[in-house]
Amino acid sequence: MRSLFHPAIEDVRPDAILHALSDPNRAAIFAQIMRAGCVDACSALATLGDRVIPKSSLSTHFKVLREAGLIRSARHGVEMRNEARFAEVEARFPGLLDAIVNAYASDAGCDAMRVPAAE
Repeated sequence: MRSLFHPAIEDVRPDAILHALSDPNRAAIFAQIMRAGCVDACSALATLGDRVIPKSSLSTHFKVLREAGLIRSARHGVEMRNEARFAEVEARFPGLLDAIVNAYASDAGCDAMRVPAAE
């Protein structure tokens, strides 16, 4: 089985992050992974509100998020576990992810998507 590409944090670029999160579905998927910490199955994120994302599109969304350095994915049997790299990205680009995800939450009027303030 082919290994998954995960860029080193020093190779993560802001333009890749902005591209990855420019899609509202990917931003919502990333926000859900951030809140959960780790998601055991990609299919758990297939439903966003009243929309169901097809498996092929979901795979592409995860690939874009992973290659932008926003998530780390690992195979566990037939499932793929996804973990947000929020702390690493936040240390490299302070406030970037909060600003993007919170902007989507404000536009959608969705406090559940909002990133909790750091304590």
